[in-house]
Amino acid sequence: MRRKPSTEAAAAWIRLMRVQSRVLDAVEHELKKAGFPPLAWYDALFELSRSPAGELRPVELEKQMLLPQYATSRLVDRLVDEGLAVRRECKADKRGQFVEITDAGRELQKKMWQAYSAAIEKHVGSKLSDADAAKLCGLLDRLGCSCNEAQALAVRDGASTR
Repeated sequence: MRRKPSTEAAAAWIRLMRVQSRVLDAVEHELKKAGFPPLAWYDALFELSRSPAGELRPVELEKQMLLPQYATSRLVDRLVDEGLAVRRECKADKRGQFVEITDAGRELQKKMWQAYSAAIEKHVGSKLSDADAAKLCGLLDRLGCSCNEAQALAVRDGASTR
């Protein structure tokens, strides 16, 4: 017999989904208002920039971003069309390819980070104390999210003025 979620667990789920949607919408709005492309562009450029050689196979990018394959393909096409990334043939596997961030991609990511970080502060940081944010990270860790990695990346991201 399967156990049903408690009323509290179901309420937490609903709140988690709603807040994720609302905060992402707000961040997207802030980026658009600042004249930047969608958040997915930042996320892709960020994932490419944090890889050791500034490149990933499309399937690796897809896994990092949690986007369906078709959406990742279209996103990569747009980044390449805008000169923010390039496709390179894999020397070891001629059928494979890499997506590599360009200098223009790195520059856009740095500029977007200014608006993105301000949106994070406005919609999350200003509403939670640092202790509350740490507690939330701990709770999300229990659900399978690695906030420790996110925290390390945020520190690194801020240190490199992205």
